[in-house]
Amino acid sequence: MLKLTPTFDLQRDVVSDIFRREASVCRVPEYSGAVDTCILNIERDGGILYSWKGAAGTTRIGRYDSNTKQNKLLYTFDKQVCVSSCSLNEEETLLAVSLAQNPSRDERLQPISKCLTLLIEIHPINNTQVLKAVDCRVKVQFLNSGTDGRSVLESHLLLLTEDGYVDLYHVLLTKQEGYRVVMANPERLSKTAERIVEDFCWAQWDGHTQRLHYVAHHPTHTQNQFLMRCVQFYPNHNCETVLELPLELPATFFPTVKFVNLGFDHYHVEKPEQGPVSMKVFTNRIGSMCVCYSQPPTDKQELIYTVVLVHKDCSKTFTVSLGGDQPSHRGARLHPLFIPIGYHILVYLQGHFLHCINTRQQEMLCHSLFLSGVDVDMGLRCQSANIAVLCAEEESSGGLLDSANGRIYTAELNPSFLLHILRSDTPSRCPSSKADPQRLAALHCLLVYMGDDPSLELKIIEWLCDNMSAFESFDQIQEFILASLYRISYEKSLSLDKVLPYSSVLDKKEIPACLLEVPGVLCTTELHIEPVFKGKARSLQGFWSELQWNTERTKYLHAVPNPRYRTSHIQADWEKLKSERRPSGHRNNTEENTKKVLSMVDTWCLDKKLVPLFQEEDHQQRALIGLTVDKLREHLNRHLPRLGKKKIDSLVVNYVAKLLELIRHMLESVWQKHKLGPRVLCLKQQGTPAEWSVFHFMFRILEATRGLCLPLPPGYHTLLAVFAVRCLPHHTFLQYIDHGLLQLTETFVSRLMTDLDNGAANERLKFSILKRLPEPMGQRIYHMWDHPFSSASISRDYTRTLLERHDNKGCAFPSRDKPGFTPEFLPLTYLAKILSDIEEQALNPFGEQENVDAKFVEETALKQTLILLGLGEK
Repeated sequence: MLKLTPTFDLQRDVVSDIFRREASVCRVPEYSGAVDTCILNIERDGGILYSWKGAAGTTRIGRYDSNTKQNKLLYTFDKQVCVSSCSLNEEETLLAVSLAQNPSRDERLQPISKCLTLLIEIHPINNTQVLKAVDCRVKVQFLNSGTDGRSVLESHLLLLTEDGYVDLYHVLLTKQEGYRVVMANPERLSKTAERIVEDFCWAQWDGHTQRLHYVAHHPTHTQNQFLMRCVQFYPNHNCETVLELPLELPATFFPTVKFVNLGFDHYHVEKPEQGPVSMKVFTNRIGSMCVCYSQPPTDKQELIYTVVLVHKDCSKTFTVSLGGDQPSHRGARLHPLFIPIGYHILVYLQGHFLHCINTRQQEMLCHSLFLSGVDVDMGLRCQSANIAVLCAEEESSGGLLDSANGRIYTAELNPSFLLHILRSDTPSRCPSSKADPQRLAALHCLLVYMGDDPSLELKIIEWLCDNMSAFESFDQIQEFILASLYRISYEKSLSLDKVLPYSSVLDKKEIPACLLEVPGVLCTTELHIEPVFKGKARSLQGFWSELQWNTERTKYLHAVPNPRYRTSHIQADWEKLKSERRPSGHRNNTEENTKKVLSMVDTWCLDKKLVPLFQEEDHQQRALIGLTVDKLREHLNRHLPRLGKKKIDSLVVNYVAKLLELIRHMLESVWQKHKLGPRVLCLKQQGTPAEWSVFHFMFRILEATRGLCLPLPPGYHTLLAVFAVRCLPHHTFLQYIDHGLLQLTETFVSRLMTDLDNGAANERLKFSILKRLPEPMGQRIYHMWDHPFSSASISRDYTRTLLERHDNKGCAFPSRDKPGFTPEFLPLTYLAKILSDIEEQALNPFGEQENVDAKFVEETALKQTLILLGLGEK
């Protein structure tokens, strides 16, 4: 399920260097002793602090630079000590250390504290100051502004104690002798401490964002009511509480104080009755925040965990059955891991299940992948109890620390595994209707989270080609189109989640039951979680401003009807626009929209001419393109005015252009898969099996886009008709036209008339097509067909046009005195005079037309006259 990439290996990156260092200390060619090495902390810049038991009974602390791949010795204790917490300041001049003290047999009668916290000058090694000597655990963590602070002579240190309070030390430094950095007034250090948290039972440090999240009992509510607060530290090292979030938790949820992301204590062992508490906070720079926690295990063989989606103003509680009849489940410690992967959160319980929760589109369970049984192996070579989820940068996925083996991995979803779910006939050995939710969730993971990979997208298109029939509960081509379009815009703003189309399932009048329930997991949703943003909105900056906006906008979108744009809603406007006979102001406006979209597509497609699209005027599709832009822009302006009209206009034009480019890309891929060439455009040859497959795929795309009322690239209908006439029997081809499944374009009919000969079968086909054409198009097509029927039709149309345009008032009756007057049959004489006068002023319709038999036209006109006079037979 996961793709684990090792980024650090303690044995490879550190231990080999330690052996060289110890050999130098012992003055031997090669050190053969054992070293007990363990990771202590990972700082904001990626530096890894570690310790090892050195030669001669010493304990050393070093730092591994993940950028330069170099190790540096920071400090050496002249005896063996137990380092339970450690942090290095940004300037690498101070080292804070907490030592877990286990008194020896001789010291047990002497009073000694369980934890000793020291602040050590290491540039160079000089003074050591005792900060705390207490009987509880103490965690240390320097603040890091993320800037180059080499010249800054001030450091700020957090001390978090198991007694439930947090102090912030402001350490002033001074330079001596030009290079020595020492503490100024170390005797006054304790007086600089600032108490920023008075009482907490759980705390998490986020080094990349310099935030402290902590949970405390709510001061004014019942014992089950807790309050999570978020403290933001700014580059100037000021801090403030910016968010308060009430949480309903069992009173016994925190039997002891818990620390998260505050280093790794290898000397503290949880007591069995205390039990593990799984709780994590994840944030993303775009303005999302998730609080994840699992409930304490009960007698029932089930696990209950909650994901509070602050940015969505809701919380989701999931109950997963673990199958109590299996012996391996009895008495097991249920310790799930919460792992951030992009905008997904993975909930993993080793040997039981894996739930990939979609935190952006959380309304339906079928958009979150749930696996159980043999499918949940993540490839970890240790017990999940030895895995620590590392604090991740806001734009990246989380890392995993295997503390048993000293390895750090980056974790990503495995595309091969997700493709296997798509390709499998029955994922997880369940019936087809039960497998559809897994396929749907896997497809969205691949397209939205991982879809920027062209080779991966090509594999998905190949899967679509191999599975062209729609699944029982969803149309995979519609899902491919909407999810791919959602991907190009979802990173711009979280508020687009509730407004842009995401899945065709949400457009169904009745959602299939198998997509509403996922076997093995139950979900309950609670709306309005009531986060409180502290201070005035104008004082919130960056992430907090985005989070507040997303929360408020979500509340608004919950209240208004139909906030999500549904492509099918423009169907009525589309029918109205097609029925317009004359250009209107609205049609002119849609044409301007179309020009913007097609100009963008032309820019993208300069070197992609494999499939002949965008090469003709398709007035219907041009109108639908412009209408789609107009309606989507109107919808976004109504619900998300904060984005601004300019940004919305750019987003919408890009969205529709990507739609057309996506369809072209789908055809390019299938074209290359079947190795089609220019010969497929020749109408004289019968289609091959490969061309039939392409025709079937194109027809499925047509069905999918028509169901969503989405436009197609100009030229698509022409290309589809070419494949249809090559692959289908003529009578079936005509039935497709009569049922509206194929559209006759002028480009296609023109080629049909000129490319096919006038054999009996082709002649019948041409006559059948001519009868199905609108009159204006039919008149233009007649000029292109070298056939007697075409010439006769041209003659009749010419005569009719002349008579219809003639003004009777402008034509005088011929005088009897004029030479050539023949009064034998006055109506015919009058008609001849009118035609003669009009013909002198009219253009010759055959003047610039080819394939016209003048002799035939003359004979036809004479024959028609004789018939009208009753002198001839039809």
